[in-house]
Amino acid sequence: MKFFIDTANLDQIKEAQDLGVLDGVTTNPSLMAKEGITGKDNIIEHYKKICDIVTGDVSAEVISTDFEGIVKEGEELAKLHDQIIVKVPMIKEGVKAIKYFSDKGIKTNCTLVFSVGQALLAAKAGATYVSPFIGRLDDISTDGLNLIAEIRMVYDNYNFDTQILAASVRHTMHVIDCAKIGADVMTGPLSSIEGLLKHPLTDIGLAKFLADYKKGN
Repeated sequence: MKFFIDTANLDQIKEAQDLGVLDGVTTNPSLMAKEGITGKDNIIEHYKKICDIVTGDVSAEVISTDFEGIVKEGEELAKLHDQIIVKVPMIKEGVKAIKYFSDKGIKTNCTLVFSVGQALLAAKAGATYVSPFIGRLDDISTDGLNLIAEIRMVYDNYNFDTQILAASVRHTMHVIDCAKIGADVMTGPLSSIEGLLKHPLTDIGLAKFLADYKKGN
């Protein structure tokens, strides 16, 4: 499973990259605004900085909702760097644009997916990634992980190449559960990845090893 970090914070991206397990980055307008990055020119420059840090895919989101606008924005974003993946919303005009981009060889991430039907349409249109938002489904008492499992079954039935990118991952158990049910990618905060490092028996064992070593020196 690929590990993406869902942030626009350069320090956190660098930290995840230095850990040696980072495969990419996802961002959105809200995450950019959280870091004080506003305005088209500043956002574009920030995408370039992210691409300079990581070696994997970087999802850059369009803000247009009409076909022509999505295509124009997407083509501009794709030209920024080979690592850029054009992030397109799951709407009718977005599906049309994903098909257009697919025919042009431009990679896409279909975002804001909340149903199997939406994921099926995205795959049919040729999306590189589809992003079901499991955390937001959990927030409304719906099983986000079950959606991942259902999409996995449908994609396997028809050998779709579209990768399932589990988005809105909130914590470490989300990561583990997504791995169990076959998500191709997860994207979440740095804490969800670093949480995989932690186990009390590891800490206890290391403390004992170090204490025993000191006894003999």
